[in-house]
Amino acid sequence: MTIAHPIARAWLTTGGRAGQTTAAQNYDEFADDAEITAIIAANPASALAVEMPHRAPESLGRPFADCLPDAVARLATAKADGHYAQNDDVAVVYRITSPEGSRGYGLWTMVETAQISTSADEPGLVIRNEDVFLEKVRERVALAQATGHLLSPVLLLQTARGDDLHAALASAIAEAGAPAASDVDPAGRTHEIWALGADTTRDRLLDLAGGGELVVADGNHRSLAAQTAGLPRFLAVVTTPGSVAIQPYNRLVSELGMAPADLVARLAAAGATVTPLAGTTEVPNQGGVVHLYTAAGAWAVTLPTAGSDSAVDNLDHALVERHLLGDALGLEPGDKRITYVGGDYPADWLRGEVDSGRAELAVLIAPVTVGDFVAVNLARQKMPRKSTWFTPKARAGLVVADLAAEA
Repeated sequence: MTIAHPIARAWLTTGGRAGQTTAAQNYDEFADDAEITAIIAANPASALAVEMPHRAPESLGRPFADCLPDAVARLATAKADGHYAQNDDVAVVYRITSPEGSRGYGLWTMVETAQISTSADEPGLVIRNEDVFLEKVRERVALAQATGHLLSPVLLLQTARGDDLHAALASAIAEAGAPAASDVDPAGRTHEIWALGADTTRDRLLDLAGGGELVVADGNHRSLAAQTAGLPRFLAVVTTPGSVAIQPYNRLVSELGMAPADLVARLAAAGATVTPLAGTTEVPNQGGVVHLYTAAGAWAVTLPTAGSDSAVDNLDHALVERHLLGDALGLEPGDKRITYVGGDYPADWLRGEVDSGRAELAVLIAPVTVGDFVAVNLARQKMPRKSTWFTPKARAGLVVADLAAEA
């Protein structure tokens, strides 16, 4: 049995020169919304112009809901202008090649929404493992309902048959000839896709991709949006453990509301171990300590643990959310003063935001280990918000699912 199915009607990007294709980073991968606006201004065909219509230059300041008609019109124009080509009843093989030559693989497919499980007592083969922000979920629901399409996939990690799927995808590509389209992202990674119609190769890949437990590595909001919208299936890229890595997921705070010395004193009074840092502040080499960077100084902080055996409660990201952001600063996780900054932004970028005055605090956190990630998922517990930055990520706008054909 497989829970992965062909895409009834897929719109595949037709490619083009770098920076002028439909492909784009996913809408939630940016630390600064101004970056989205700049991309849309330079390339109106970008999937971001559809997914983030309120960030288009002419729409700044307008509510997301008011801009949905613009999203519908932009997608229709991109199709009419030949930026997408229709492919029916296909699964799409995906290869990502880094500048140094390493390769990751995946399969674009439609996965059964009813299989999503968020707790140990909830049946299902798709494990969603991270808390979400409901406002973002509501936006994704509204976009899917307005456009009738899904432009960004949920990235699913095949845990049981990952090695077999990895080998089968590489073999399928070796026999498939030239890709249907390719795209180069800002990091220099080449993204290539091949559409597979009904045959034994496609069906074997779907069996491998949809057999056994799948963990949501990226796209927790999109998976919940599919449930909320009542979609029978959602667009996914099923990838393999050998294709991805976990990078740091840091935080910026724009306003502290107190002097850095007072923040440090509060943390120490609450039981944290605080040590001044000399030299350049970087992401910690291992978990158990976080680094704080301010204009007034930098510190290594060991936050008090929860005294719990839970696989989640003592993760650094959970301790930062509870003790630093919550208790010391009085901030809820969704507070607009907090920016969640993924691994595409290095430590020097975070320090630069503080040095420029655009932020008052950078919180640098060691990446979650694969072992911790697996342990949390096997326990069917949720990861702290914005704690796992998997790379490389699937590009939005490479493969678009037409929901009308899925009914």
